Amino acid sequence: MKNILTVIVVTAAIIFSGCQFNMMVPDTNPPNAPRGLYAVARDNRVNLYWNHNYERDLAGYRVYVSSSYDGRYQYIGSTQNDYFIDKGVTNGKTYYYAVSAYDYDGNESDLSRDGTFATPRPEGYGTTLNDYRTRPSTAGYDFSTYSIGYYDDQYTDIFYEYYAGVHYMNVWNDTDIKDMGYTNSLFDIEIAPSSGWSTTKDVVLAVGKTYVVWTFDDRYAKFRVVSLSPSRVVFDWTYQLQKGNPYLKRTMNDSPREFKFGPGAETRK
Repeated sequence: MKNILTVIVVTAAIIFSGCQFNMMVPDTNPPNAPRGLYAVARDNRVNLYWNHNYERDLAGYRVYVSSSYDGRYQYIGSTQNDYFIDKGVTNGKTYYYAVSAYDYDGNESDLSRDGTFATPRPEGYGTTLNDYRTRPSTAGYDFSTYSIGYYDDQYTDIFYEYYAGVHYMNVWNDTDIKDMGYTNSLFDIEIAPSSGWSTTKDVVLAVGKTYVVWTFDDRYAKFRVVSLSPSRVVFDWTYQLQKGNPYLKRTMNDSPREFKFGPGAETRK
């Protein structure tokens, strides 16, 4: 009997010892907070991107939005990818974003420290304008109404000209325009410039170039030339609905517009 009890005790000790080796310790350590967060404004949506987290127990990311940088952030969705598309936005309104990471044990990191925001805005593709001398009713474009019209309409922002084999885009004296050079896409230019506007109030057009426009009512737009043919230009565009962008502040004159050609178009009359 004594030997039997000894065997039982030893066996129990071995089993208990094995259980100790197999015990799972709960994971209470959250993943690192995502880094490199940035937002890209599009038409009625915002695309979010951040650096990939390579921690082995990472399960996914949670996305939060706020109406102000230091405001209360609310959960809007989760993803296992290192990007997220927020389609619940409205053009002309600014949104602030933060992202957290969570693991398979439900541990969630702090919100990302990279503060990012975006203001979705309208965009258009394949807009066609004709030379203002031959077809004046389809030579101008008004970004605020997304419409083609007369080159000298009260609200026309830009108008197209084909002169001596050269393609021009003109603006009136209360508007500015700048050639931003060749770009791979319409979205390469993220911020409008604060200087370097054309002194002649026109630019020479080339396929693949992007141009920024500072409108008379203190908003900005950009367009990229898709194709050119005699007396015709086709371009894609985006337009910022918010007035008074921080990078484009100037004193506004609310008096009626006075239509005067810029020096460039004036010399070609």
